[in-house]
Amino acid sequence: MVEMRECLKLIYDRVSIRRYQPAEVPDDVILEILNAGNAAPSAGNLQARDFIVVKDPATKKKLAIAALEQMFIADAPVVIVVCANYPRSMRIYGDRGRLYAEQDATAAVENILLAAHALGLGAVWVGAFHEVAVSNILGIPEYARPIAIVPIGYPAEKPERRSRYPIQELTHWGRW
Repeated sequence: MVEMRECLKLIYDRVSIRRYQPAEVPDDVILEILNAGNAAPSAGNLQARDFIVVKDPATKKKLAIAALEQMFIADAPVVIVVCANYPRSMRIYGDRGRLYAEQDATAAVENILLAAHALGLGAVWVGAFHEVAVSNILGIPEYARPIAIVPIGYPAEKPERRSRYPIQELTHWGRW
């Protein structure tokens, strides 16, 4: 029961971090975060997601500009771009596999955010970006789609957790 409480505390305490210390994130820590991302559920266990790790300052700046000029992306020591890999899922599920690949990628993003937080890092899920520009910057093939940009680093801020709707307003028992 204690471990479950620790897991829930991690979920409830995580906040989006947009300011980072300049300290580098070691590669073994990045790999641990990526392994956590890939441990997320996936349709048919096909793991229809790919991860692009970006450390190059010029590339991070291009991504920040493509992300509606959210320049904090360029300030993060590392940026992970999570992509849906359509053929990996569509070979089993046909057209519905596109949705499953996107779900696989988004589940991975949540695990990445939680793993970063558990390891003392800060991160934020960035979904506002020009998809074609990001694909061109990173050479993403046409059969894949960038789903999220996740800047990661040691936090240089401690924002308050933002409010949530009361669960009663979001929950429908049996029917809408």
